[in-house]
Amino acid sequence: MTYIGIDLGTSSVKAVLVDDRQRLLANAARDLAVDRPAPLWSEQDPASWVAAALAALHSLKDIAPEAFRRCAGIGLSGQMHGAVLLDARDRPLRPCILWNDGRAAGECAEIEAAEPDSLVITGNIAMPGFTAPKLLWVRKHQPEIFARIRRILLPKAYLRLVLTGEAIEEMSDASGTLWLDTRQRDWSDRMLAATGLERSRMPELVEGSQPAGRMRPELSRELGFDTPPLFAAGAGDNAAGAIGLGAVTPGSSFLSLGTSGVLWRTTEGFEPRTGSAVHAFCHALPERWHQMSVHLSAAASLSWWALVSGRSEASLMDELGPSPRRPSPVLFTPYLSGERTPHNDPQLRGSFVGLGHETDRDAMTLAVLEGVAFAFRDGKDALEAGASPIGDAMVIGGGARSDLWLSILADVLNLPLKRSRQAETGAAFGAARLARLACTGESPESVCTPPSGEADSFLPDPARAEAYAERYTAWRRAAEIGRMLR
Repeated sequence: MTYIGIDLGTSSVKAVLVDDRQRLLANAARDLAVDRPAPLWSEQDPASWVAAALAALHSLKDIAPEAFRRCAGIGLSGQMHGAVLLDARDRPLRPCILWNDGRAAGECAEIEAAEPDSLVITGNIAMPGFTAPKLLWVRKHQPEIFARIRRILLPKAYLRLVLTGEAIEEMSDASGTLWLDTRQRDWSDRMLAATGLERSRMPELVEGSQPAGRMRPELSRELGFDTPPLFAAGAGDNAAGAIGLGAVTPGSSFLSLGTSGVLWRTTEGFEPRTGSAVHAFCHALPERWHQMSVHLSAAASLSWWALVSGRSEASLMDELGPSPRRPSPVLFTPYLSGERTPHNDPQLRGSFVGLGHETDRDAMTLAVLEGVAFAFRDGKDALEAGASPIGDAMVIGGGARSDLWLSILADVLNLPLKRSRQAETGAAFGAARLARLACTGESPESVCTPPSGEADSFLPDPARAEAYAERYTAWRRAAEIGRMLR
């Protein structure tokens, strides 16, 4: 049997086809665009997700037609927090409000006032990127749309609805809505009431490794499957990355260097850390949880700088060479969309500090890479406060292609990092593993193993780590400029 994983990201949809020996047979990707119609706004058209996913599936079929035809299951991974608002006929009422949208900051305080036990129930601070505050914003600013809402889905659940006809969500993604009782792994009626909703508006909840519908027969025939594939419930993008890397036991960690940035640690139980804006969510497997530090602009910062400087990301990186020499004389704070951990402030703004007539493009590019690494250092400190230190971490995400960036991260974090062959397809690969679990009922430990084969290692250089530790102190002072520019 073969299995497919589809990762609905922010900048692209990725899909992989794997066999029952977990070998990658084919992969494909289709780009997505983000609309920013107003300051702090970030939106996408859900129809673009469906078109991109179907195009990626057709590409897999073109690459490996026989293996594709025999696919038994499909798993979904997706960008979290997005608000897909549907009418009585399951049609989107407006563009999806994305995870990095900051318009609903005021509504966060309203939710916590309406439900004083919000932190206890959810284990998380109300953040504007979460789904629930966005619904309050819609109720306040677009009441005609709010009145027509009959169902609310997250992005990957909407993709599932289109492909299977089933409205089903799983625990890891649901954790990021602010409507989940995270310890009990169930919708919270009290949190729903705080935003004027009830359970009838929400999808069914199952665990990520459980079955969650089959592909519509007519679509299955059109794509050329032998039988309609079974869908797994799947996972939020970072939980799917954890599944792909085998980060399923307490203490296992990884770093995701994608559009956003995440430092992940699997936990034995539900362990909230709201004081430092650390996320405490359900894992995609039953009776498991995790913590994350989350940074809103990671590889997105390099994409922004490439656009501003009129160069490609690849050419900017090539100009720097393969390995770091010394810290940049320029400092960059990557708060292009505000920040979550540890600040929880969508109004924070990024900056370059230390510019002079001698400053060139290379110095500024290096500062962007270092600024993202320093933000991860903030997140690492938040995760480790009052807890055991992180010993090492695997790395996934598009930014993991760069040896230079991973070397900088290892030095700034003073943390050994490893990159596997699944670095760029980690979430889609994890989704394919969940598809297998849903089809076979195997134990997660037998399937969700760490990557086999050789991995690239990036060890901290003692001299550079010391230099970056000093530079981090200066960067923390520079980060205060972002508060002044709010």
